Amino acid sequence: MSAPPVLVMMARRPEAGRVKTRLCPPLTPAQAAALYAAFLRDLVELLRTVPGMQPLIAYAPAEAADYFAALAPDIARRPQTGVDLGERLAAVTNAVLGEGVPAVLVIGSDSPSLPPAHIAQAVTALASGADLVLGPAEDGGYYLVGLRRPAPALFTGVPMSTPTVLRDTLAIAEQLGLRTALIDPWYDIDTIADLRRLRTDPTPLRHTRLVLTELLNNLAEQG
Repeated sequence: MSAPPVLVMMARRPEAGRVKTRLCPPLTPAQAAALYAAFLRDLVELLRTVPGMQPLIAYAPAEAADYFAALAPDIARRPQTGVDLGERLAAVTNAVLGEGVPAVLVIGSDSPSLPPAHIAQAVTALASGADLVLGPAEDGGYYLVGLRRPAPALFTGVPMSTPTVLRDTLAIAEQLGLRTALIDPWYDIDTIADLRRLRTDPTPLRHTRLVLTELLNNLAEQG
């Protein structure tokens, strides 16, 4: 590519009752927020280490600028816009591509152990001619989306947070005539079973590991 693609992480300020709510119960809202804060710290380290990318954090709510400036002062940041996830994804991809970059890739903040190699696969697919690249998540959605040109209908035309997000997105991509590539699947953290899986994941997770171990040990003690 003529210039580095932009790698966007969609993120929320950790607030009890606003993040990782599907883990509550058995976690308390405060525990879920502490875990999510650790996810963010590990993912910021991922953004810093993926080579050949321009990292960007798209944050919510708009009043969270100070939090993310403290979390990642060396990474570009901008607030998310839109009333729901689909609109927010459409807005950030349209805006970034409108600034003249060759491609934009977007990840969420629910996969703290995402391998950098998966992001590299996506970049290779886009550089090889794909208009759209998707990283399938095991829950039926996707953990990564990459584009070389705006296609807001991929986001606004799909009900998000359902088991058919990936399938529905692929159907719209076909209608739009987009050349689509799929990369290796990965998993999001949405349930306690996912947390137990993450505990056995060999990824170092310097920040998440300590919080995760304490939470799961506490749950075990509670029976």
